[in-house]
Amino acid sequence: MEAVFSACVGLLTACGIYLLLRGRTFPVVVGLTLLSYAVNLFLFSSGGLTLDGGTVLGATDIYADPLPQALVLTAIVIGFAMTAFAVILAMRARADLGNDHVDGRVPSKQQASSTSTESRSGEKR
Repeated sequence: MEAVFSACVGLLTACGIYLLLRGRTFPVVVGLTLLSYAVNLFLFSSGGLTLDGGTVLGATDIYADPLPQALVLTAIVIGFAMTAFAVILAMRARADLGNDHVDGRVPSKQQASSTSTESRSGEKR
């Protein structure tokens, strides 16, 4: 179970970082969200994965640690606020710049075609 859980956290982290490196703002926001999900799962797993753990001390011999759960709830609230801020910032940048590219510049067709030609031929013109 721990291997599947850690693989899911790793997959979410990898997808989040991949989307963070994209050129448009919407994939960046989705990448931040996936990365925050991965961090939340990592914080939750830091308390140990216990099955049938009681939430009240004395009810059972095995109990669930409440600290990681509190950390995850706090991280969810902070992640939601961060996502809302990033969306508002992206909307403002779209309105001011007229495009949704991260750096604010739209790659021209001539520049994009010369870059693809260079990458295919392996030499610069």
